[in-house]
Amino acid sequence: MPGIAASLDFSQTLAARLRTAPCLSDPAAADARLDQWLADIDADSASALRGTMERAPLLRPLLASIMEASPYLFDLIRIHPQRLIAALGCDPDSRVDHLIAQCRAQMDRESDQAGAMTRLRHLKAEASLLISLCDLADVWDVMTITRALTRLADASVQCALHFLLRQEEARGRYVPRDAADPAIGCGLIILAMGKMGAGELNFSSDIDLIVFFDAARVQLADDVEPQPFFVRVTQGISKMLQQRTADGYVFRVDLRLRPDPASTPVALSAAAALNYYEREGRTWERAAMIKARPCAGDLDAGNALLAEISPFVWRKHLDFAALAEVHDMKRQMHAYKGHNEIAIEGHNIKLGRGGIREIEFFAQTQQLIAGGRHPELRLRETLPVLARLVELGWISSDARDEMQAAYVFLRRVEHRLQMMADEQTHSLPNERADVERFACFLGFADRDAFAAQLLHHLGNVQEHYTRLFESAAMPEVAGTALDFLRSPDDVYLLDQLVAAGFKQPRMVAQTVQHWLSGEYRALKFEAPLRAFRTLLPTLIAHVVRGENPDATIALFDRFLQSLQGGARLFPLLAQNPDLVELVALILGAAPRLGVMVARRPQVLDGLIDPSFFGALPSQQDISAKLVEVLGDASSYEDFLDRLRLFGQENLFLIGTRILSGTVSARQAGEAFANVAEGIVATVHRRVEETFAEQYGRVSGQQTAIVAMGRLGGREMTAASDLDLLVIYDFNREQPDSDGKRSLHGAEYFTRLTHRLISAFTTQTNFGILYHVDMRLRPSGRAGPVATHIDAFADYQANEAWTWEHMALTRARVVSASPDFAARIEGIIKDVLQRPRDALSIAADTFEMRRAIATEKGEADIWDIKNAAGGLTDIEFIAQYLQLAHAHDCPVILDASFANVLDKAAQLKLLSTEHLSVLRAAVVLYTDLMQILRLCLTDRFTPQAAGVDLLKLMARASGEPDFSALEARLRDVQAEVREVFTQVMTRA
Repeated sequence: MPGIAASLDFSQTLAARLRTAPCLSDPAAADARLDQWLADIDADSASALRGTMERAPLLRPLLASIMEASPYLFDLIRIHPQRLIAALGCDPDSRVDHLIAQCRAQMDRESDQAGAMTRLRHLKAEASLLISLCDLADVWDVMTITRALTRLADASVQCALHFLLRQEEARGRYVPRDAADPAIGCGLIILAMGKMGAGELNFSSDIDLIVFFDAARVQLADDVEPQPFFVRVTQGISKMLQQRTADGYVFRVDLRLRPDPASTPVALSAAAALNYYEREGRTWERAAMIKARPCAGDLDAGNALLAEISPFVWRKHLDFAALAEVHDMKRQMHAYKGHNEIAIEGHNIKLGRGGIREIEFFAQTQQLIAGGRHPELRLRETLPVLARLVELGWISSDARDEMQAAYVFLRRVEHRLQMMADEQTHSLPNERADVERFACFLGFADRDAFAAQLLHHLGNVQEHYTRLFESAAMPEVAGTALDFLRSPDDVYLLDQLVAAGFKQPRMVAQTVQHWLSGEYRALKFEAPLRAFRTLLPTLIAHVVRGENPDATIALFDRFLQSLQGGARLFPLLAQNPDLVELVALILGAAPRLGVMVARRPQVLDGLIDPSFFGALPSQQDISAKLVEVLGDASSYEDFLDRLRLFGQENLFLIGTRILSGTVSARQAGEAFANVAEGIVATVHRRVEETFAEQYGRVSGQQTAIVAMGRLGGREMTAASDLDLLVIYDFNREQPDSDGKRSLHGAEYFTRLTHRLISAFTTQTNFGILYHVDMRLRPSGRAGPVATHIDAFADYQANEAWTWEHMALTRARVVSASPDFAARIEGIIKDVLQRPRDALSIAADTFEMRRAIATEKGEADIWDIKNAAGGLTDIEFIAQYLQLAHAHDCPVILDASFANVLDKAAQLKLLSTEHLSVLRAAVVLYTDLMQILRLCLTDRFTPQAAGVDLLKLMARASGEPDFSALEARLRDVQAEVREVFTQVMTRA
């Protein structure tokens, strides 16, 4: 058979061992695409593949499924059909090791780093294709797949290290102990963590590494210091593996599992590491170290270091305290992005209920508890641990079997998800039709067949996990020892309060004693007072975790004073510690919400309502509720008050769901926008009606409110202003209004607009609705507040600057008659779709970004919007892509910049590598911004923030602690800035 190694019998080849192929959702289209590709490639390759298909009938549907469902794999074979032929003609069981050996030999001959990086990327492409084929065709089982991926990762790290050490040797900075292998005795310890450490790497995984060095073992030139030397080598490895080139990348490298990553270098001395783990190592770090494995560098030194760290990981006594701590970690993960329920569409099969992480925690926690006394539990791989737990009597054989079956199934699902576009995703598609296509790629006949099996496994995992964790008694909360029956001047009580974190202990003691005296209306009766006394220790324990516990006590006191009765609320809180924690979090970490609770305690009713954790209200639900709330308003002033109360109650409920983790940042942004749009449209109608009562109407009048900025993109936060334009039209032949107090033409619409702005911004007993910003109107502050549609069209066509057209990409009509809205949208599309010079737009965008950096600074990484590599960089990329390409690709236009990035990648205007960086950054930035805008009214500074806020931010980012978040944020911003620079300079 042409293209297949003659020395290998066909029966031994991968092609002969194909056992199955995925289903096709559209067989005719997939077959047509395959035939077209075979017609396009060179004749010899096409002939070889057709011959193989005749001998291996499953090959054709296998390739068709790749072309239908996996752009990444198709790219690997589209340009290089010989790569596919070589994979099909090999013995798969030895192929990965052969490719690795071949790459090592080639790397030894490379003197140029660019060439070495190319070799590594070719290795990754060849091995990834082979492993994918073995997965798709069921040639290898799941764990064989993960071990092959791990061998590939190990070899990549080792090859990069060897290359860099040889370069350092050539510079005279490093003297190897063994000329044949520069890593032997080098003193550099590279630990593989997580799935790589366990030999369970997934298809598109980051590789988690911790790098230490033993300075006593390394031989460096006299003038070379170990720390900077090893930091440079570590950074070099990271660059060689994860920098994106024309050949892609090898692995994304994550170095943030090291001790205190925000303030420590990427390579630490072994002595410093041991000191850290002995002094302040945390439970999650113990759990992480279970899977630690030396994967490159000085393997003897690595094993010695792990032996020294062992007492930190494996406690001598049964460590049941770890149960509660690990469960708390998982509870936070469930809260993060609403992973608290089992689902199909959108379900995260790693972090969600019943997912991979629950299986891992189920095994690891029991290892932490008993591993000190049972060394046989000190295993890295998940499935052998489950088997060993049965042998030791910790779990039943049924639990093992069900957890193992679920683990294997979920890992298959994970691989197929990641195989489609080489993305580190663990979430199923959000739409049913997309899940249907994915189910076919996984080998199921349809979505329902897949869903039935998925739910079966998720349910089994959740049941076993719940038995282990969620029935466990949680540790006693801090604060229960505080004796508030003592005098407010009692030194012992005051000292306790100071130690707990209060700065005004006497005020706190007096306030709490006042509560317990039963003088407030809500606490006058015995039942609510008794329930309140029960929940008080829990409340105090959570209050002291906030940024300003004294202010939280004062705010809660204000809440109690306003509360009409506690007969229903306090018993409920006393029985629900999670709800007490949420209330304390609201009062202590989110002052915007805390003030609302203090002023209007009835907003807490929304938390008690079972629908609080259901679906967020749609635009239609909001509009219907507004009609109900405003229907019997007795006056215009009453209308404004009710509108403000409605807005604040909805802000409170959405904000609380952000804090509780039951909505994602994007869902929250859309929910805030739904509320704002409903209010804008309502205000627009009512103001026009009341204005007409005074001034009448103008013949043919039309007015529209156009949302810009965050409302336009439906990406609002709790603190977002409304960026609005008001556009109007009327019959110029009859320009005067017909009311008792007639106004002429433009003056009519100017006054109407001022009335609209006043409705939003006037301070009433219930505050204001929104701050309104109209600076994006034509001519900015110098222009009229309302713009005639013809003047708007003329300005945008002939006078507007590039930055104004960039802002126009987010314009969206939110209140107007359908005909008038269509006219405005047509003008906006015409402006955005006109031909432009991409180089000129890129230059303007680059200059605007520089000007913003000069004006507002870009050095503060916690200024999520303006930091170098922050959200503004991503927004500018999206806006540039729209202006530069909308003429040829009008489909790219979208008010949401996240959607623009996805469309740009689909149109091949943005590389998949760049999309991966930007998409991950958008998720991280929006998660953090929602929390910071909700919880703070000023700039965020970590040193002044409370424990709860730091914990919230770490949870939102999916990081184990704030230090890891800070390190990740720096990395992500550096990657985004690099993408921004590349996109703008390659225009």
